[in-house]
Amino acid sequence: MSFQSRKLTSETVLHFPGGPFVAPSTAESLLPVLIVLHQETSTPGRAGNVLRALGHRLDIRRPRFGDSLPETLDGHAGAVIFGGPMSANDPDDFIRREIDWIAVPLREQRPFLGICLGAQMLAKQLGARVAPHPQGRSQIGYYPIRPTPAGLDICPNWPDHVYHWHQEGFELPVGAELLAEGSDFPVEAFRSDHCFGFQFHPDGTR
Repeated sequence: MSFQSRKLTSETVLHFPGGPFVAPSTAESLLPVLIVLHQETSTPGRAGNVLRALGHRLDIRRPRFGDSLPETLDGHAGAVIFGGPMSANDPDDFIRREIDWIAVPLREQRPFLGICLGAQMLAKQLGARVAPHPQGRSQIGYYPIRPTPAGLDICPNWPDHVYHWHQEGFELPVGAELLAEGSDFPVEAFRSDHCFGFQFHPDGTR
């Protein structure tokens, strides 16, 4: 019930539309990855384990508790914003700052992944609506997803079910590419240039 695992090395080839991307065996591959967490005890889970296995250090920051975010990603290989119990629609200052900050990887064409809340923040930054399910449904546990042809081009081995913990979803941003869809919440994964949003949790360790 999880993504099929394989050994990742500096020679791993990731297939993106327009041609494969080979993880470089240069100094850039050793740059840290910016990790944005939202609770004091949160960890980057499986995502952090994979990044460490690839040789990246993790620059963990928690803006909710006063950490700043960099003005540029020149010193980072990419960034991941993780989930949390809050909403992308909350009025808290750190929520707005994180949504605004996502303009940095978008502008600089740097790799970015938003997971759950992070995906909702990415969608909101791109102008899409984030809202509860119209019938008040939520998803907690494993639910099915269906990869699109575009999603299969990137990853041929999607799981049938993935873990969710959310009661809000988002529209597909204008110009973005739908990678996976669901039933109650139609947009499960999308891509906008070098930025990806997953409504589900590939970072779970259980």
